[in-house]
Amino acid sequence: MTATTRKKLSAKIQRGEVFAAACPSREILNHVTSRWGVLVLVALMEGTHRFSELRRKIGGVSEKMLAQTLQQLEQDGFIDRLSHPVVPPHVDYSLTALGEEIGGQVESLTDWIETNLPKIMKAQQKRIGN
Repeated sequence: MTATTRKKLSAKIQRGEVFAAACPSREILNHVTSRWGVLVLVALMEGTHRFSELRRKIGGVSEKMLAQTLQQLEQDGFIDRLSHPVVPPHVDYSLTALGEEIGGQVESLTDWIETNLPKIMKAQQKRIGN
């Protein structure tokens, strides 16, 4: 392998190559764009929340799925988890600077979907009718 090839490969690994099967960016993409990942990020764009607040806000998410999603997003560096030494336990979740960046992107996507929902539903009805 030449030095030029190594440089190109190194640059691709550092940036990510989402279309490559083994690219680690795919796992992060999955965390961010999963149903619960999107909703957690958008909810936290409004500010710090406790676990129970997030669970109430995000209808339909189980405790297990919310805990897994929060853990994944925390490991990816998008969420800060602050545990207060009190009884009963009090844990706050908030976005990191990186989380605010990705949260803004995801929030734009959800806003676009909600704005265009009538058009999307109309297109779906056309497909069902055919």
